[in-house]
Amino acid sequence: MRATLNTTFRSLAVRNYRLFATGQLVKLIGVWMMFTAQDWLVLDLSGNSGSALGIVTALQFLPVLLLTLYAGKLADRYDKRHILIGANAAYAVLAVVFAILVASGAVELWHVFVFAGLLGTANAIETPVRQSFVSELVGMTLLPNALSLSAATFNIARVSGPALAGLAIATLGIGPVFLISTVLAISPVFSYLRMNAGALVRTGLTTGKNAKGSVLDGLRYVWTRGDLLLVIVVMAVVAMIGFNFPVTLAVLAKVSFGAGAASFGLLTTALALGALGGALAGSARTARPSIYSVLLPGVAFAALEVLVGFAPTFWAAALLLVPTGFFMIFFAQAANQRVQLGTDAAYRGRVMALYVLVFLGTTPIGAPLAGWWSELFGPAVSIALGGAVSLVAALAALAWQLRRSGERLRLTWRPIPRLSVVAPRVTAAEPNVTVA
Repeated sequence: MRATLNTTFRSLAVRNYRLFATGQLVKLIGVWMMFTAQDWLVLDLSGNSGSALGIVTALQFLPVLLLTLYAGKLADRYDKRHILIGANAAYAVLAVVFAILVASGAVELWHVFVFAGLLGTANAIETPVRQSFVSELVGMTLLPNALSLSAATFNIARVSGPALAGLAIATLGIGPVFLISTVLAISPVFSYLRMNAGALVRTGLTTGKNAKGSVLDGLRYVWTRGDLLLVIVVMAVVAMIGFNFPVTLAVLAKVSFGAGAASFGLLTTALALGALGGALAGSARTARPSIYSVLLPGVAFAALEVLVGFAPTFWAAALLLVPTGFFMIFFAQAANQRVQLGTDAAYRGRVMALYVLVFLGTTPIGAPLAGWWSELFGPAVSIALGGAVSLVAALAALAWQLRRSGERLRLTWRPIPRLSVVAPRVTAAEPNVTVA
């Protein structure tokens, strides 16, 4: 047990990473409390409109679509820590103003739209910079573990935030939830200020006037790297169509199952509990994951999402959301690790900006679609349809990879069920064939 714990949490031995993880955990609990309260507020203000919820979610992520690639250029050119301090401070100020507006009782639906866009702008700058900053905190050796722990931190907040928000809404009302979340939002600023800048790992980086690479240079780099491009294309489809639970779960809880705010928080918590397990499951990884470590969990996630859509009861949906969350994050984290560990340091900011663009920036397209589908066909059908499209994309990518490499999958049942990849046979006429 001690060896397992030491392996799982070894990145926390680095002081700068401990500060980073602590600041993110505190902030993200507040963020998820705000998101949960905001979803409930939008439904109240709009008369349970799934489309309105989709619009708010889209506005949160539209700045990602517009600004993320530029933020990646900034990350490759300037001090990431300084950028993160400024972006988090801006987010905290905006959150305070929004919370005061909600607590005063004067909030209207258009106010929510405006602040969703403003808060999304701060996140659009912060997210790709933060993603590429992790390697500077721990170096490449510990990067897989640090990324998994970062995902675990995100999902601990995702578990506790909605649960706390559901209870707080039921007992205190929506206004106090927003006020609490603003107090927590400032935490990362203090964490970054307390870091030892001299201990950051910046080997291979060029900053300031010497870093003249453009956004187009980063895109050309990815285009020439088929191993990165396949992951990013699959993630673009799955993130846009399959990762719309912030829209669909709220409507599913309130409209399909007639549940209250606390029960909606339970559905989100079930998804996040599984996601936390998926993040911790990838923490023992010490090397770059294979393409199959990305695609096979993607297939499992999509199939489970289809089953969630067909769940007959609230509790059946809650139970299915646990393994769905597990494979969702196991897939997303393996994709993140494969991209980061396969990218040159000089391009990491721009490549991770592109990854964040397809991971979050496609939400302005997918969220309104999910909201529209939920109004036309019901939230259950919307969830199942998102899973079906994601399943087709993941299976198509898997088939393409197997055909390209000549490999095949083999399922064995003894001593335990196991799916393995079998390399193509090397014949005497082809002694130098290598496996992709």
